[in-house]
Amino acid sequence: MTLDIAVNDAAPAPNREKPHLPDAQTVTSVQHWTDRLFSFRVTRPASLRFRSGEFVMIGLLGDNGKPLLRAYSIASPNWDEELEFYSIKVPDGPLTSKLQHIQVGDEIILRPKPVGTLVLDALLPGKRLWFLATGTGIAPFASLMRDPESYERFEQVVMMHTCRTADELNYGRELVENLKSDPLLTEIYGENFHKRLLYYPTTTREDSPLMGRITDNMTSGKVFSDLGLPAMNPEEDRAMICGSLAFNVDVKAVLEGFGLREGANSEPKEFVVEKAFVGDGI
Repeated sequence: MTLDIAVNDAAPAPNREKPHLPDAQTVTSVQHWTDRLFSFRVTRPASLRFRSGEFVMIGLLGDNGKPLLRAYSIASPNWDEELEFYSIKVPDGPLTSKLQHIQVGDEIILRPKPVGTLVLDALLPGKRLWFLATGTGIAPFASLMRDPESYERFEQVVMMHTCRTADELNYGRELVENLKSDPLLTEIYGENFHKRLLYYPTTTREDSPLMGRITDNMTSGKVFSDLGLPAMNPEEDRAMICGSLAFNVDVKAVLEGFGLREGANSEPKEFVVEKAFVGDGI
């Protein structure tokens, strides 16, 4: 997930062919999933500690020689030796118009100050944890799905991810499939631990096995019927929301209709929302 927060607070870099980037980290891999989506991994600062679900500011130098930064959720779990990010491509976006062309060995700027609301500490104990995302909003949940603490705190984890087309689901689908043989989680919870993770991918514009918006599938009860789960209730269910601003508002209303209350790091309750505005012009 990328959050539209710009920061331009450094002096212009010296005029040289490849200026040294402040807080530089090196790109170790890049994968293009569609013509609109890509993921990449970078080296991790030795001093960086974060909770799965948090985000950091990353970016490149802008045309004016100053850092152009956006908030990106860390898609890798907190135990990973590298940092993974998942991004949309915006052809005329100030940052992603450049970022989508990075290659292995390139440098990016990474400010090692993680923050965010999508953390387990912001939720009360419960039985079932729902991750509700559209598009690149799956990024913080890519981190949390691979974190053993998610399965330590909850008996079941449900990943609902909705995109326009089936190919836009490939990043999440591959991640969930690989979790079936994840060595760390298998060692801790046994070979069948992956059955505790329920995956519910849907599309809204292209025909696929599962269709419809997250809000519609929840209010109609379809997702509960399909997964063999009871309707969401505040005694058992906890949730995290990450997507566009409109999506976040709509899903929040649905959860409140089920009796869940919004929480925060300082006051844990039944669900949390990524509060920073998610924009398309990145």
